Amino acid sequence: MNEEIRQSAVPSGLALRPVRLSGRLAAGALSLAGLAWVLRAVWEVRLSAAGEPGSGPPDQGDGVHRPLTALEDSYHRVSSVGGVVAFLCALFFLAWLWRVRDNARTLTGQRPKYAGIWVLLGWVVPVVNLWFPRGIVADAFRTTAPGRKLPVCVNVWWGLWLVGVFSGVGLIHNDSPDEVIARAYGEVWPLLVSDAAVVGAAVAGVFVVRAVTGAQLERIRQCAAPAVVRVGPGGED
Repeated sequence: MNEEIRQSAVPSGLALRPVRLSGRLAAGALSLAGLAWVLRAVWEVRLSAAGEPGSGPPDQGDGVHRPLTALEDSYHRVSSVGGVVAFLCALFFLAWLWRVRDNARTLTGQRPKYAGIWVLLGWVVPVVNLWFPRGIVADAFRTTAPGRKLPVCVNVWWGLWLVGVFSGVGLIHNDSPDEVIARAYGEVWPLLVSDAAVVGAAVAGVFVVRAVTGAQLERIRQCAAPAVVRVGPGGED
């Protein structure tokens, strides 16, 4: 009579990094970042509706700044909170990305397409920052789930991210809050378009994190599931 022996399908020496909590933290941070940019947009609309005071913009030029109005001062606070949230979001997202990249290599034994240093520098080095971060995410997903189509949310997230970053008024810009206030008084629409792109990228990023994390958790379950080997009188079948 054949005997069934259950053997573990986990690769030898497998050392995976937990991704479920990391994914939840990254998704939560992205959601908060999106909310922070919604608040920025609301304050910019309020500034535009209020109109520029007769004393002119906050930055008078030549290093002279007039006292802020209550609305302008509150925008400074909203902007500061948004900066802190964006910083925390970056930390949680990068921590998650590093984990899924390393796990994909551990699960499959395949060398990642991008070196580990690009998980950090890929966002700031000119030219390569146009596609390296998306490539790292896509590589982690495709390595983890070979044969599966890359989720649409990855391309949506990256397209909106590029619009928000390189619009000149989005996440990365040299303007001070006072200069942004002056822009809101003059022409608010470019600010709102950029804010909408950042919010959209944050929302799409939540779906990206969930998709890649889910694919990796599924692969981990498959690897952890014991395989059944049938052993007959002459040995294994």
